[in-house]
Amino acid sequence: MAFILQEKIAQPGGGSVLVLTFDRAERLNALPDLGDGEEVAAICEAVNADLDIRCVVLTGAGRAFSAGGDLNSMKAREDLFAGSGAAIREQYRRVVHRIVRAFYGLEVPLIAAVNGPAFGLGCDIAGLADIRIASDRASFGVPFLKLGIIPGDGGSWLLPRNVGYVRAAEMLFTARAVDAETADSWGLVNRVVAHEALMAEALITAGQVAAQPPRALRMAKSLLRQGRDMNFDQTLELSAAMQALAHLTDDHIEGVTAVLEKRAGTFTGD
Repeated sequence: MAFILQEKIAQPGGGSVLVLTFDRAERLNALPDLGDGEEVAAICEAVNADLDIRCVVLTGAGRAFSAGGDLNSMKAREDLFAGSGAAIREQYRRVVHRIVRAFYGLEVPLIAAVNGPAFGLGCDIAGLADIRIASDRASFGVPFLKLGIIPGDGGSWLLPRNVGYVRAAEMLFTARAVDAETADSWGLVNRVVAHEALMAEALITAGQVAAQPPRALRMAKSLLRQGRDMNFDQTLELSAAMQALAHLTDDHIEGVTAVLEKRAGTFTGD
């Protein structure tokens, strides 16, 4: 049975937004089960191959975004946590890492609509999104040390980039959760909205993203992501190469024409 529900929403100006929903509400959207890596990778690969999809919105069913790892499985040392140390390492690499690599590797912008608690892997998956909108019922935590483990999902690389070292250190070393208001003040989310308005706000933002020319949009995301780990000269070289390609697209001419004619552009990906 699929863990992630998918809904593709056509946009008025062309293209579509894909809404992905973690669908284990009865377990607070705990993840991962052993098959989750394959499922997430397949979904993300399909998105990357579909130029019609211009933005992805990720949320959770029920009252949680995702509570992270299943504590009962941890205690029983079964499923992902079964076997020797070497076996568990491989399961992390083949399941947990496959999930975070897949979400991080999305070529289109990813919006996390954080509807409730986002803990452990759930917090770090939310942190992989390009834009994060939180319900006023959301909370964020990385309680790995409280469980006697460490972030096995790359969170020690990601969280300091999102909130800075000292705040990441406080979250990790104390195992305390932060509420939506604190997450907003720390820059962990773009904004906080009333719970009832969360998906509407996320879809409005996704629609604004989807209105952009799809190839230039994917290149812009790539530049932002790669720019985090490149120096300025490297970024300039990559920017020039991508810009040359963008100038040769029909969407570029359509964009310029639309601005001159004072109308919205209609972009096809050509």
